[in-house]
Amino acid sequence: MSEAITTTPTPAPSERAKPKRRPPGALLRFVATRVMGLAVTLVIASLVVFGALYAAPGNPLTYLTHGRTMSPEAIASIKAEYHLDDPVWQQYLRWLGGVLHGDFGTSIIYNQPVATLVGNRASATLLLVVMAAAIVLVVGLAIGTLTGLKPGWLSRSAMAGATAVMAVPTSVGAVVLIIVFAVDLEWFPVFGAGGPGFDGVYHTVLPSLALALASVAFVARLAQTAIRQELSADHVQTAISRGLPRGAVVRRHVIRNAAMPVLTVAGLTIAGLIAGSVVVEQVFQLGGLGQFLVSSVQQKDFPVVQAICLLYVAAFIVLNTLIDIAYTLLDPRVSIGKKES
Repeated sequence: MSEAITTTPTPAPSERAKPKRRPPGALLRFVATRVMGLAVTLVIASLVVFGALYAAPGNPLTYLTHGRTMSPEAIASIKAEYHLDDPVWQQYLRWLGGVLHGDFGTSIIYNQPVATLVGNRASATLLLVVMAAAIVLVVGLAIGTLTGLKPGWLSRSAMAGATAVMAVPTSVGAVVLIIVFAVDLEWFPVFGAGGPGFDGVYHTVLPSLALALASVAFVARLAQTAIRQELSADHVQTAISRGLPRGAVVRRHVIRNAAMPVLTVAGLTIAGLIAGSVVVEQVFQLGGLGQFLVSSVQQKDFPVVQAICLLYVAAFIVLNTLIDIAYTLLDPRVSIGKKES
């Protein structure tokens, strides 16, 4: 007696399960949530930056007078100017209100608006970070992609060199670049930010290389690992075994799937360049915000220190938030809505 064999018909392409679309309002809710989180984080950062003045040894009046003995009338005048007799929360709200209107106070050393002093030096820092970010993306992704697609002794040597570069401190790398390319070869200037236009770019080449070295190596290793993981994936191996052109498979599947996580981490790495710029500016004497921050700390010019620290923290937080939003919006595989039961 034969058994009946039942078969399940293969569903037509139109009947196959399609990827679920995101709810119409999910994107808007997601972006609104991230923006609210950004605002809360910035407020907390402003509290920390403002509170650092009171957490430091001594009191604000000591920094304002530089420890000098002054008459009671002069001390009363300073307290009235900086509202030191007010409660701390009132001082914070007054300072935050000024920051929201672009007023960071007056420099103790230069007796000028902090916003003017910071604005005059921001262009050098911005150019440094932008050039370093371009080097990280172009060189790091190129090395990682080539070594990931073509394994061999050259790939292993490149990754070994990248690992060694990652272990070199930024200050040491900057000094080595100065000795080789500025002193010995005399290709680039040693110090200074140069003039406007191309001269400024020319003076920033070595500093941007010093700032980008470790990040280039990190992004290259990350890109190589991501590409090799995609190459060994089942769907890629199946496509190649079925005779599809390897170049088309690499372009459409390997690089495309490996790009999103690599670019996300690369974006976070670029955000970290903001902090590293302080060291590079000090070594190359670029006269940017980083060098100004170091000198202001040494001179105890707290309004300037507060302004630059707040700008650095705000830039880092905003970049991280934008990267998070961009990654989620561009990658449809990331769920941003509530799961359906």
